[in-house]
Amino acid sequence: MRTSPMTPASLNRLLTSKTALVAAALFAATSLSACGGGHDKDASTSAAKADTPARAVRVALVQQRPIEGGLSAPGVLISREEAAVSAEVTGFRVARVLADLGDQVKAGQPLVQLDDTLLRSQIDQAQALSAQAEVQARQAAAQASRVDGLDRTGALAQEQIEQRRFGAETARAQAAAQAASLKDLQTRAGKMVVRSPVSGVVLERTVRPGDLSGTGAQPMFRIVRDNQVELEAQVGENDLPAIKTGSNVTVTLPDTSRFTGQVRLVAPSVDENTKLGRVRVRLPVSPALRPGGFGRAEFSGSGVPVLAVPETAVRQDADGVSVMVVDQTNHVRQVKVKTGRRGNGFVELLNGPPAGSRVLLGSSSFVLEGDLVKPVN
Repeated sequence: MRTSPMTPASLNRLLTSKTALVAAALFAATSLSACGGGHDKDASTSAAKADTPARAVRVALVQQRPIEGGLSAPGVLISREEAAVSAEVTGFRVARVLADLGDQVKAGQPLVQLDDTLLRSQIDQAQALSAQAEVQARQAAAQASRVDGLDRTGALAQEQIEQRRFGAETARAQAAAQAASLKDLQTRAGKMVVRSPVSGVVLERTVRPGDLSGTGAQPMFRIVRDNQVELEAQVGENDLPAIKTGSNVTVTLPDTSRFTGQVRLVAPSVDENTKLGRVRVRLPVSPALRPGGFGRAEFSGSGVPVLAVPETAVRQDADGVSVMVVDQTNHVRQVKVKTGRRGNGFVELLNGPPAGSRVLLGSSSFVLEGDLVKPVN
């Protein structure tokens, strides 16, 4: 059988078909090889991870313990009690001022002398009127006594008899009124000297010679009673329950001097805007403690146990504060926490894992969530 010779076009089509078959075969072989290699890689990775030994890590337990010396708060020095001194009589001019700012005064000590010239004149006049009223009262009483026993005898009209008796009672009442007026003026005279009601240092003086007493809204003096100065500290509402009355406090002044005091009062309310509560700290008497000054209070522990972990167990990152907890299978999981007071190397947990949980110490930065670890207490 004769075959017809191949033309150039036929030859090109044959070569193209063979080339496509060869390319398809090569692609299939490559795909099968790649698939088989991927499975082998995953299998080797899993095997390697399974064969990796668990990292040895130090752990500690979340447990109840007291936090000592972990709370400090700023505050202002204030007078425990201030005595406001003013004149008890009004309208009298100040003649002399006998005390000044910063003076140490005693209870009953004269502070201001008021001008009593006009008052002494009024007392002289009242004494004369009182004496006159007393004489008139005695005279009316004598006249009334003369008609005793003359009732219904006809010797004197009954109306005249009663008139003398009423006249005696009226005169006696007028004499009593004049005596009371004199006593009032004499009492005022005793108030011409303004005296200190308490012992202490003069904190403020507003009175001047020539002022009229009782005309200003401000007191003449403000005196720190018995020189007792306290620190009023501002404490966050979360820390207030841990502060107990009578517990020791160390107060540090800006010049680094330190004083030991005791908590006298914990305010029953907090400021609705700042959420801070006031704590009053009783301090010893010292000239270095000046009302209005700044101080920082360091509160000693109350001895009340709280849920706490070592400071090295707490980690902070962009996501917040957390601890790494080791579960029953020794796998690690990250738990968010809310911390409170700090002291003696421990941190109070206000929110977080329960008591008895195991937490990583120190090396938690090298451990990821889900890792298998080997806890070492």
